[in-house]
Amino acid sequence: MRLKNLLISFCLVIAFGFNCIAQTIIKANNPHIRYEGRIAMTDSTAELSWTASSIKINFTGTGVNALLKDERADNNYNIIVDNKVVNILHPLQTKKVYSLVSGLPAGKHSLVLFKRTEWAMGKTWFYQFQLEKGGKVLPPPPAHKRKIEFFGNSISCGYAVEDTSGKDRGTSPYENAYLSYTALTARHFNADFHNTSKSGIGITVSWFPLTMPEMYDRLDATDPNSKWDFSKYTPDVVVINLFQNDSWIVKLTNNEQFKARFGAIPPTPEFIINAYADFVRKIRGRYPKAHIICILGSMDATKAGSPWPGYIDKAVAGLNDHNIYTHFIPYKNTNGHPSVKEQQALADDLIGFIEQNIKW
Repeated sequence: MRLKNLLISFCLVIAFGFNCIAQTIIKANNPHIRYEGRIAMTDSTAELSWTASSIKINFTGTGVNALLKDERADNNYNIIVDNKVVNILHPLQTKKVYSLVSGLPAGKHSLVLFKRTEWAMGKTWFYQFQLEKGGKVLPPPPAHKRKIEFFGNSISCGYAVEDTSGKDRGTSPYENAYLSYTALTARHFNADFHNTSKSGIGITVSWFPLTMPEMYDRLDATDPNSKWDFSKYTPDVVVINLFQNDSWIVKLTNNEQFKARFGAIPPTPEFIINAYADFVRKIRGRYPKAHIICILGSMDATKAGSPWPGYIDKAVAGLNDHNIYTHFIPYKNTNGHPSVKEQQALADDLIGFIEQNIKW
């Protein structure tokens, strides 16, 4: 019986495809794991859905496996070891063990699983890490001093950022939030960040039935009864980059979502301005002390002659809050969503504004 118990304790179950070698199991609820993003936790799993959510661990040893299951096999994760992206993980719908990294030199290492894809691609359930024989878990990476949160659309999600074909494909192989201006800005400032974003979303209307004011406070974006606990994460800076989708849809009187929101008559500028102001008030109510930057760009909502920057200016002016700012990223003047280079340019523009205007 003692031998049997030892085998159960130290060997990995063959049914899951494990090798029978002594390993250290780090379950999802282990305090040595550090999560970033809006992640639903249970006793046995961490449920990842929002873009740029991440799982971080420090350890000694030569390799790490992970036990995962994906809702639709449509998500991708960057595997980041010792601050370098080393591979991409594409978890399947079957609960399965994946080798994240092996053959490392003995010593201290860090590992991050970073969700490249947004919640439209489905959820992923993380169950545990498994350190290779002799590995030990170390204290978790500390939270950074600075914290940012982004509320945005496909630009913030890194939609099609890795599609070099010119087809502007937003399917999961080409989406990578790690290369979006959100992650680039956060890394520049060595800041933690939440990316509360969804492709196609707007403030007054979206390409699907939900708008950002209706779902900005959700833990599970697909469940109206699932609410995020805002006390768990208090950003120093909030960046709102919305209205790009509104700027298109309010002109499409035959669009299904236009009809559902507005009937047959396009919204007035006053309606649009008030809707934006109302959303910013919601954010201010959640984060009374944060610096809030209302940006727009770098797609055609900021091209010459566009009224949308003016709508934002008027909305913010009416709030009379000296810690709410506006900043507009110039139109990139190319087709489709921002490329890797254009995301970097957007990040550089935003970084410059923050460095010039905010002390944190």
